Amino acid sequence: MSHTTLQLSLSSTAFNSSLKVKKLKRVRPRCFQILCSSEHSSFKDNGDADNGGGEGLSKVILVERYSNGTAKRYILGDDLQLRTVLIEEDRSTENKFDVLHSPDERLSWLPQMVKDFILPAGFPGSVSDDYLHYMVLQFPTNVTGWICHTIVTSSLLKAVGVGSFSGTTAAASAAAIRWIMNFKYSTFVYSNTVLKHIRWVSKDGIGAVGRLFIGGRFGNLFDDDPKQWRMYADFIGSAGSIFDLTTQLYPGYFLPLASLGNLTKAIARGLKDPSFRVIQSHFAISANLGEVAAKEEVWEVVAQLVGLGLGILILDTPGLVKSYTVLSSTWLCIRLLHIWLRYESLSVLQFNTINLKRARILVKSHVLHSTVPGCMECNKEENILVWSQFMKPKIIFGSPLEKMDVMDRSHFLVENLLKLYANEKYILVVNPQLDDLKFYVSFKVGATSLSVLRSIWQTFWLSENWESKGNVYDQLANSLMELEDRFDDFIQKLKSSKWDTQQLNLKVPKEISIDDINTF
Repeated sequence: MSHTTLQLSLSSTAFNSSLKVKKLKRVRPRCFQILCSSEHSSFKDNGDADNGGGEGLSKVILVERYSNGTAKRYILGDDLQLRTVLIEEDRSTENKFDVLHSPDERLSWLPQMVKDFILPAGFPGSVSDDYLHYMVLQFPTNVTGWICHTIVTSSLLKAVGVGSFSGTTAAASAAAIRWIMNFKYSTFVYSNTVLKHIRWVSKDGIGAVGRLFIGGRFGNLFDDDPKQWRMYADFIGSAGSIFDLTTQLYPGYFLPLASLGNLTKAIARGLKDPSFRVIQSHFAISANLGEVAAKEEVWEVVAQLVGLGLGILILDTPGLVKSYTVLSSTWLCIRLLHIWLRYESLSVLQFNTINLKRARILVKSHVLHSTVPGCMECNKEENILVWSQFMKPKIIFGSPLEKMDVMDRSHFLVENLLKLYANEKYILVVNPQLDDLKFYVSFKVGATSLSVLRSIWQTFWLSENWESKGNVYDQLANSLMELEDRFDDFIQKLKSSKWDTQQLNLKVPKEISIDDINTF
């Protein structure tokens, strides 16, 4: 075994003079040796600290760990010899640092250069646990999306007289390149009249109006349920592509059809972009949102190139492009695959924040079984497609008192109701006259997200223990007693299951609130 040794003679006065300058004490120079070794060893901390023939006791004073699983240990003996030993780390005794920065075993087959190019630094410790699973499913999703884009763009070009059903590579390439460069007006090269120019500009302008409307009117929706809105964006975008496909059948109606298509797809993009920003923030657990977004762009561009290449092959197949029916059927099959892959990719996300859907699942489990499911189990049970407003039991938040069917009754009932909820920041009543119970919740001034969670807990307890022939007021009082007794346990179990109880995505309606002046 070869060794490389470097000896330096240094005066120990150089180390001590700064500490003893005031004492003016002369220190006798001694020889300080540094020994550097490049040997590989299975060095252990306890018995054979020297591992190279040194005498006396030796001590590890510094360890440098490298991303490839090796480590360099700096060993200082009692004879002031400093040696370095390069070893293979024992993964069975890895500490917290090793766990956070060790390479993912699932990607051990991938070259390190490729992993550094497509994954955030420090992976897997620098991102959430669901990051890799999501990105792996997201890649074929984006590939199928770009194949559909290529087919749709080919139909738009044929509707304005560019290309035909001959299946020439030039026409297919023109459609693909248009999407690669994102050059909206490349069709102008082929247009011979100002009318065609106006058509393209008009449809893009109408699409911009759609994005403006979504961002301004519905900007507060995406933080609560990004998975749902990302899924809806694909449904709406698919509808917009159908309008674009029909322009080839009705070229005389190109402007209204293409404008409707652009408007619909712009609305979809207005839902997609902010939803995906929330998902990216979920991944960036190490305050590395910029890097997560940049690496996602790498995956997206690769998927784009693959999708465009496959789209060109499809358009260059004579048996497909000669028949509009076959071509549209091909688009439909690929689009359905795209939507299914999107659903699968969103289903693997594991948010630890509590929104209205996840709150229903957590509360129901606690009311029935006094248990709280973990993040993975709860996110799997969460229904991405269903709106929370259509889930049972039906809860109407922010309802005015006059719609609660209590103002038409005696003032004694109103007085008792206000006294009953004196310690709560909301008022909850039940309409028992319907076949399905309907719960109305009005919030007082100063209500918080925790108030919303408390009202959901009370709602589920009433729903599970409701007696149709019982006294309404007594059942409301019993539910509040149960809430007081068990809600703290519910919060503690949420914390022990790693749920984020500090930032609840349960918004208090701001349209109406009750100012409790304690008249009674």
